[in-house]
Amino acid sequence: MKVILGADRDGKQLKEIVKAHLLDENYDVIDVSEELTADFVDTTLAVAKKVNEEERHLGIVIDGYGAGSFMVATKIKGMVAAEVSDERSAYMTREHNNSRMITIGANIVGPELAKNIATEFLSADYDGGRHQVRVDMLNKMC
Repeated sequence: MKVILGADRDGKQLKEIVKAHLLDENYDVIDVSEELTADFVDTTLAVAKKVNEEERHLGIVIDGYGAGSFMVATKIKGMVAAEVSDERSAYMTREHNNSRMITIGANIVGPELAKNIATEFLSADYDGGRHQVRVDMLNKMC
């Protein structure tokens, strides 16, 4: 699994903190926003493109409030994404919804919480089973 990270101007500082944390935890990280972009749309599209290259890839996008990146991600065919601001939601969206991307708001979530959110999201495995019905419904929407 590769973790694809991206951030706009508002999320850059928090992204760097999360990135360092994930590298310390030995995750294979690809940062698609090493060159700063002001637009969360471009950043989210870049993360989603990389995530969609391989079934096992997961993505994290950080912008000011998480909402803009979330809206972009949900427009991409086959992408299940969630805007999260707590550890439990990050874990559960992966486990029950097979989310492949999460978005985080840097103006809402502090550094320690962001690291915990990333860890929980990446540590969860999709349960499948009864949840697959909903995932199939989501995937048919775009």
